[in-house]
Amino acid sequence: MQRAKMKVGFSFSGLLLAAMLMFSGNALAQDNPYLLLEEVASKTFDRIKNSQDKIKENPDELKAIVAEELLPHIDYQFAALKVLGKYFRKVPKKRIPEYIEVFRTYLISTYAIALGQYEDQTVEFEPPKDFHKRKDVTVRAIIKDGERPDIKIAFKVRRNSKTNEWKAYDMVAEGISLLSSKRSELEGILRQDGIDKVIEELSKKNKQSINLEKAAKG
Repeated sequence: MQRAKMKVGFSFSGLLLAAMLMFSGNALAQDNPYLLLEEVASKTFDRIKNSQDKIKENPDELKAIVAEELLPHIDYQFAALKVLGKYFRKVPKKRIPEYIEVFRTYLISTYAIALGQYEDQTVEFEPPKDFHKRKDVTVRAIIKDGERPDIKIAFKVRRNSKTNEWKAYDMVAEGISLLSSKRSELEGILRQDGIDKVIEELSKKNKQSINLEKAAKG
């Protein structure tokens, strides 16, 4: 595997941190999922490094970084609908737009908390593969953290059929899928109380400020 020239943070209390690697980038890499992931890491974590004073003063600065650097390259609509799973058909169509919007904001908060675990680890990406006839690819990488065991991660990236741009929608770290975990988190609420309750609960979480000490403890 080739070594990507950047460092990222990772902790078992914040598996989502590695997902940040795939959610940024620039227009030059949007047609290549492998290059996109490497550009993502470099740009996003450089900004985190340069914003440490602001983040320490106000941890919600991480939300701004996520919204500006990551969100434009997340297929959050696709992810939101995937999280609904089998309950999608039971959700009134008129409620879908509001659900997607609160889910979008929820992702910002979730990823911002994960970014708060930033430390000084390294990531090695697998060499690029032929993707030109694919609509969906998995890009694998390894998190290296000194004497700790390597952590295997896999990024799920899909091509937009209209724009041909690649956008990330899921990450699997040590067998844990971001989308699957969020689906499990919301499934009980959907089953018992429906989409209105899901929207209500996500809206409450979206209003919470980031607590880096709490996040570090898992």
